[in-house]
Amino acid sequence: MATRPNDLSMHSYHRAMAAETIPIRLAHSPDSDDLVMWWPLVGLDGSKPAIDVLPFRFELVARDVEELNKLAVGARSDEAELYDATAISCAAYPAVADRYAITRCGGSFGEGYGPRIVARNASGVRTIEDLRGQRVAVPGVNTSAFLTLSLLMLREHGESELGSESRSTQTAFEPVEMLFSEIPGAVARGEVDAGLLIHEAQLTFADMGLVEVGNLGVLWAKQTDLPLPLGLNVIRRDLDDRFGGGTVTRLGEVLFASVQFAVAHPAECRAHLQANKGDRTEWDDPELVDRYLAMYVSALTIDMGERGLAAIRHLLGHGHEAGLCRDPGEIALV
Repeated sequence: MATRPNDLSMHSYHRAMAAETIPIRLAHSPDSDDLVMWWPLVGLDGSKPAIDVLPFRFELVARDVEELNKLAVGARSDEAELYDATAISCAAYPAVADRYAITRCGGSFGEGYGPRIVARNASGVRTIEDLRGQRVAVPGVNTSAFLTLSLLMLREHGESELGSESRSTQTAFEPVEMLFSEIPGAVARGEVDAGLLIHEAQLTFADMGLVEVGNLGVLWAKQTDLPLPLGLNVIRRDLDDRFGGGTVTRLGEVLFASVQFAVAHPAECRAHLQANKGDRTEWDDPELVDRYLAMYVSALTIDMGERGLAAIRHLLGHGHEAGLCRDPGEIALV
């Protein structure tokens, strides 16, 4: 195990560690903003990083965000420690706060926009209150979208004064968990009464004849005057124990550099998306991709700072008061 001598400066530490590179498995969601943030860690063709990543070498893995949430909280214990850095939903953080630290960079925030609730045009669902008792497709019960919708429905129904125990046992609507990409089709076919959309489907649902019932980011901003924290990136706290003091800090610096580099090189980002689009034909529309990236790769993504931190504390604090998530404790950034 590499150790960090006390008399080494951070610069010297990085160089001393270079001969003994640290493997980092970084998991991210498959949406476009996560893909463009991390390609500089390995380069466009995967052969050489676009930035100085020493003393690390990276392996990038794309997985559904709810799958990553469940892995991080240990729902699948055999894989719970697969990733050294991972994307998670902000709502999942209280369950992993003892094992993971939040990075200043890479977060996604809705600033007056956010996940959308949609329904069929022919349905009677037109407001959030109409969702009460309905079957609503959600991208996971650990997602920030689900937590936010649950909180907004409690407030809409005048339940803000209820004790946490009584609130946590209520079911305002029936959540039907499914993969995010399957939700628009399920709503259009009438398999569910409404759906909660994340990722690029927030911009394309009208093409399937669906109508917007509510925009969580808009509703949240009206009530809080804060951005809505959606996705976070977190680093395992035990990296310092495994590889020497300063490892977590240095990893945070490298991730910050990756986001900065990606934002400064939009043409390369678009090329990376095209090379990794798979069957996601929506990425063939450069205007749509640019709209989505402009929404979720913002100044808060580069460095969330105190405003982003305040938004996280607000969402999770109210979630805990409502009995919808654990107490996150003191939240700090790396």
